[in-house]
Amino acid sequence: MSYRTLMTSFAVVCSIGLAACSKDEPPPTPYSVEEVPLSQISADLASGKTTSAEITQGYIHRIETMDGPLNGVIMVAPDALEQAAASDARRAAGQAIGPLDGVPILFKDNHDAVGMPTTAGSYALEENYPAVDSEVVKRLRAAGAVILGKANTSQFAGFRNAASLNGSTLGGSTHNPYDVTRSAAGSSNGSGIAAAMSFAAGAVGTETGGSIVGPSNVNGVVGMKPTIALVSRRGIVPISLTQDSAGPMARTVRDVAMMLNVMAGTDPGDPWSADSDANKKDYVAALSDTALQGKRIGVLQAYGNTADVTRQVFDAALETLKAQGAELVDIPADAIVDSRPEMRVILLHDFKEDLNNYFATMPDTVPVRTLADLIEFSKTDPRESMHTMDLFEDSEATEGGRQNPAYIEALAAGKRMTQEEGIDGILSEYNVAAIVTPTGGPAGVIPPDGTPGPGPIPAERDLVPPSLTATAAVAGYPIISVPMGLVDGLPVGLSFVGTAWSEGPLLSLAYDYEQASQARVPPPRALADAATVN
Repeated sequence: MSYRTLMTSFAVVCSIGLAACSKDEPPPTPYSVEEVPLSQISADLASGKTTSAEITQGYIHRIETMDGPLNGVIMVAPDALEQAAASDARRAAGQAIGPLDGVPILFKDNHDAVGMPTTAGSYALEENYPAVDSEVVKRLRAAGAVILGKANTSQFAGFRNAASLNGSTLGGSTHNPYDVTRSAAGSSNGSGIAAAMSFAAGAVGTETGGSIVGPSNVNGVVGMKPTIALVSRRGIVPISLTQDSAGPMARTVRDVAMMLNVMAGTDPGDPWSADSDANKKDYVAALSDTALQGKRIGVLQAYGNTADVTRQVFDAALETLKAQGAELVDIPADAIVDSRPEMRVILLHDFKEDLNNYFATMPDTVPVRTLADLIEFSKTDPRESMHTMDLFEDSEATEGGRQNPAYIEALAAGKRMTQEEGIDGILSEYNVAAIVTPTGGPAGVIPPDGTPGPGPIPAERDLVPPSLTATAAVAGYPIISVPMGLVDGLPVGLSFVGTAWSEGPLLSLAYDYEQASQARVPPPRALADAATVN
């Protein structure tokens, strides 16, 4: 029995047990979760139209019956239906916690959640059962959300090697729900699949250099990477605390805002988040369908092939922005530069330091305690040894961590290039409220594992074109991707980028665009007769 099948079977047993306990009661009225926004599920729970147990079972059944060719979900929480029943009991007693009470959420498998292992896609961590939740899971659990399970992820969030590795060794390969021969992108690929396919009301991903907005782009969903440390990173397997961020992924902007309302906030366990409480807002209250009216919006054209293939849908998106009252301002192509060489130095030093610190928190049952241990395990374990690990090895070779002079120089240069000479410079010089650009091109065909490539952080500048996504990553600034249509049947997204702590305005601009464009097209395979999924 596979790891994924074993974990899912726990929820199936729990489901059978609940059914047996209620066999004398009349069957509930079917409630289809297909394409139902999180906000609508929240409202239907509040009104008594449905129950959390019914909704949770609906998602579990969709995962069991529809995820097979996609591999987006690798485990369902063994107590998922028990959590749902507890939520229903709270509502029955008039003690509902809030709008997310009883709403099922999936988490990328680098988040600690009690009762499930945090594997980051590696067999080295398959016994990593945390004693406490990550701060993100803790906050959502405290808000009453059902911690539904774990979504697949690229191994160590894609930070193992430069060569192609689709998915992970433990979780397997992921596949795009619009075309299973295509990539679901990385590394929050499972979260993107889950949101697109209605496997949960929403999903949580993480991004270091594009891993929320990239999967959102190719899976046709909304995803937001917040300002660094608006959301705590405690209890998340790291790449780099300088650039890591957890963020919400869902089918609508409102749903993302509802999740971010709960996720954001200062956490003593992540000292970098000290300014979060002072800068967080009510992101749902900020939403407005007239937000674009009178706003100057900077337009940055994509580069190369992405510009060519997205031109028609991007032009249509710009027309929508104008129709909503925005004044568009062209930004020259050379306004941003490729900051990936600086990113490479930053991430290689951070990974060793931050991963070793996380490993120190793992239970003694886990056989690795340092990056050096992980490299040795990955060399000798036959389930891992077939893949290269040049990023592991290059990180282990660094010395001095954040005190290394080369690191300090790269960090200062990267921040200067992407902040005052990059995003902040553009916003100021062109007097614009935000910058828009295509998030990326449509999903590419999945290459065979081991196919050589530049990897996520090439050492040389301009081996790949500059991107606003990478610029926002190094700057630590927020970015949100919203669906803007299909190219040859495959989705592509529109990115909105702003300065630090501008999540509220960005969400509102994205919401206005989303409401006016109605550009999201669900995956055909996600649409099924409600009777077959309940």
